[in-house]
Parts: sequence; C-alpha cells; structure tokens
Amino acid sequence: MTEPTQGKRTAARVGVVGAGAWGTTLANHLAQRGARVRLWAREEEVVESFRRRGENALYLEGAALDRKRLSLTNSLATALADAEVVVWVCPVQHSVAVLAEAAPHMPPQATVVSASKGIEIATLRRMDEIFAGLLPPEQARRLCVLSGPSFAREVIAGTPTAVVVASRSERARLRMQALFQTDRFRVYTNPDVIGVELGGALKNVIALAAGVAAGLELGHNAVAALMTRGLAEMSRLGVAMGAESATFAGLAGMGDLVLTCTGGLSRNRTVGYELGRGRAIGEIMREKRTVAEGVATARAVHRLSRRLGVEMPVSAEVHRIVAVGADPNEALHRLMTREPKPENADTLSAEG
Repeated sequence: MTEPTQGKRTAARVGVVGAGAWGTTLANHLAQRGARVRLWAREEEVVESFRRRGENALYLEGAALDRKRLSLTNSLATALADAEVVVWVCPVQHSVAVLAEAAPHMPPQATVVSASKGIEIATLRRMDEIFAGLLPPEQARRLCVLSGPSFAREVIAGTPTAVVVASRSERARLRMQALFQTDRFRVYTNPDVIGVELGGALKNVIALAAGVAAGLELGHNAVAALMTRGLAEMSRLGVAMGAESATFAGLAGMGDLVLTCTGGLSRNRTVGYELGRGRAIGEIMREKRTVAEGVATARAVHRLSRRLGVEMPVSAEVHRIVAVGADPNEALHRLMTREPKPENADTLSAEG
C-alpha cells in the first residue's frame, strides 16, 4: 500500500463515524495525511481486530491500517471529542438513530463531511436534509458531501481515484478539498449539494438493474442501454428536486454510475446479478454483512418519482423486482415494449 502525499501534511483532529470498508478507508487515508483520527465502530470485534492485528478484519481484511495516527473506539463521545472535522460514513437507513446518539457529542465548530450514499425510506430525506434537522443551522450550512467513483479496496491500496466534495459554503468545500487531496486521491469541488447527494444515491438503483442484466446474460449492449437511460432518469429526478443537470455528467453522477454498474467490487451490482440468476431478494440480503443501499433507495425513489411526477422506467422496474418480487424477464419485456419516443423527449419542444 502506497502512502499518499500532497503538499503540507495536516494536523487536523478528525472523528470518523462508521467503520465499514469505506469509513475505515477514509479514516486511514486522513491518518496517512497526518491527521489524528479516531474511528467509531459499532462492533467490538472491529476494535479488537485493530488492536490485535492493525486491521479491520470484519470489513477490510488484509489491509494494514495506520497504527500511529489512527485509533478505533466503540464510544461516540471518544471519537468525536475535540474533532475539527467529522466524517460520517454510517448506512443511511441507520444514520438518524446514530446521529441522535452522536449529536450531543458533536463539537459545534466541526465541519461535517457526509460520505453516506442513499435516501432515507421513512422520510425520503437526503443525508444533508437529515443533518439539517439535527445540527445547529450554521454547522448544517457548512456540511460537505463527499462522493464519486471510489471502491474502498482500491483507494486503500493507493490506486488513483477522483472524487467530488460539495458544500453550500465555498470555504468549507475548499478546506475539505485541501484536507483530502493527495497525489493519488484527487478532489474536485462543487456547490451542488443536492445533485451530488442524489447522484451517489440513485446510481445504486441503476447498478442493481445492470447486475440483473448481467445475471440474465443479456450482454454488453443491454448494460450500456440501462446505464445510459438510467443516467437520463437520474438527471430528471435531480432537476425536479433542485439539482443542476450538469452534476449528473460528473464524478458523482456518470463517474460513480460507470463504476458501480461495471465493477466487480460493486455490492449493488452483485445483488442485482443474484436477482438476475433467479434468487429472491430476502435470501440474498440475509447473506450480506455489508449494505447494498440501492435496495432501500429503490423503494424511496419509487415514492419520490410518483410524488414529483417524474418518469423513471428503469428505477420503476428495479422497484418491482426488489419490493414486490417481479420476474426480471418480465421487467425487461416491459422496458423494451414501452411506447417509442425521442431520446431527449423531456428537452425537445413540441413539433408543429
């Protein structure tokens, strides 16, 4: 594993909440940048494996972690004490409960960086909306969102990666760009918090569809079509919710979509593949320790698209498969036999 370097090392104090593969990777990344990092893990066995072997054997087995500047704890109070930056990497569906527990220990001066991708089923809120409901207004305004094509295994191995950090505060996003950037981890900035949040969430739904297509052995043509039309509907929903359409052509949109739909390390694509092979969603999910956020997000997107009147046929079929057990071959037939229309029907003016 190559230690990343870029300019001056940081002396920041960072608390990371969530010790899955991505949370562990980001904590280790910042420790290698020189930050003093405390990583909160729910599972005692994660803390114990770090103490004994210097790794997260549960979620990132075999990856050596920085034992000089990184520490692990099961205490949120300890992880967040005096933190200048708080990196949030809890699964979205569990974040409200953890955040309610963490909020009393959250230093008000800390910049919060959300690296969790998804939409809460119960309320249809994005992570920035969840934080806005529980943090002081000024701290919520400084919230940053980190997203983009970034498999944890590749980042921790030091392979080149590019991501984007979004915030409504220019100062906050520039500060976080400087904190995370290295010669192997390039960070772009974007003011479009809504678009970056939605790109990271919605691409997981399309990745399920791409996995289903692979499981059905439909070929590369079908996967390419699903990705392209999936990107179009991601952008439609995003614009309806106040995002910039250009964001979906960037790292949090197309970039993450390509990775998640084609990469062998993609949890969502893997679940979709098993669905395409004929397995039931309940059976698949019982075998998974790691979270495939696209399964929950598909349900949330279905409700959002109906509420806003946004046509999302690929996402609708994914919802039918994961929520009501629809046959993947029948879902394919419905997609292929829809009424013919122009490719850019939502942007073309009426002919006359």
